[in-house]
Amino acid sequence: MGIKTRKIVIVGSGNVGSHCAFSLAIQGVCDEIVMIDKLEEKANAEAIDLSDTVSYLPHYVKSKKGTFKDCKDADIIVVSLGVPPEVNKSRLEFLKETIREIDTIINPILESGFNGIFIVISNPVDIIAYYIWKKTRFPKNKVFGTGTTLDSSRLRRILSYETGIDQKSIQAYSMGEHGDSQMVPWSHVYFGGKPLFDLMKEKADTYGKLNLEELNYRTANAANEIIVGKRCTEFGISVGLTEIVKAIYHDEKKILPASTLLEGQYNQNNLFASVPVVMGKDGIEEIIEIKLTDDEQKKFNTSCAVLKEYINKAKTL
Repeated sequence: MGIKTRKIVIVGSGNVGSHCAFSLAIQGVCDEIVMIDKLEEKANAEAIDLSDTVSYLPHYVKSKKGTFKDCKDADIIVVSLGVPPEVNKSRLEFLKETIREIDTIINPILESGFNGIFIVISNPVDIIAYYIWKKTRFPKNKVFGTGTTLDSSRLRRILSYETGIDQKSIQAYSMGEHGDSQMVPWSHVYFGGKPLFDLMKEKADTYGKLNLEELNYRTANAANEIIVGKRCTEFGISVGLTEIVKAIYHDEKKILPASTLLEGQYNQNNLFASVPVVMGKDGIEEIIEIKLTDDEQKKFNTSCAVLKEYINKAKTL
């Protein structure tokens, strides 16, 4: 019996897609990476450039420019096409343009016979993930967005800067929209297992001075500083995507925030929003429902209301 190699197709070879390919390759997560883009020369160039790293990598990985026929035997398709970000412009404003792009890829992917997992990065990611799920009619666990995976990493970076504690010792994540309305369930933020709220009481001169509303705002708007300086974000999301893929391939049952279909969880229905989930070989295997405070639930509801508004807009496009 032959061994099945691990194959990923990346649709969209821009800054995000190409960096996702690089992160997957240098971490040895998969055996084959196929780049697809409407600009075939770009996809080909990225694939060749990636191939030039193999001599110095600990793991062999094959990379090539492909077509949608290559999706047939892929395990995962990463959807990273879309409109480049702009400073102080909401991701939601890219909806119409991104859906126009998404509509060009769904049928070719389905016609290939693909039966794996869709991981969506394209913004606005929550609405685009929902749109792809509705169009493909795939099982809900096999279509999801990276959502606040990146925002949660930004949140830990900011908390680490403010407190001096290493990011890896902080458990914290954002929920709701991957965008301006996201919220942080502060009652579930821990430093080495100790609740932040306890630390704020015990250490009033340090933790007690944290402005949680300001930290939430800085997290939601963290992309702007990067976009001002380099016109795009790429490193954080590519490593976040790789973390998700590793959890799938190794069946880690790892809890990560991701944008998934809610069917009554957190008092929400028929929309995609980021919540903590169990990630394993079948994609999203379980939604973790944490107990929110009344204020946190209100903020989560507000974020979901924004998403519902744009989901309704997507239905008319």
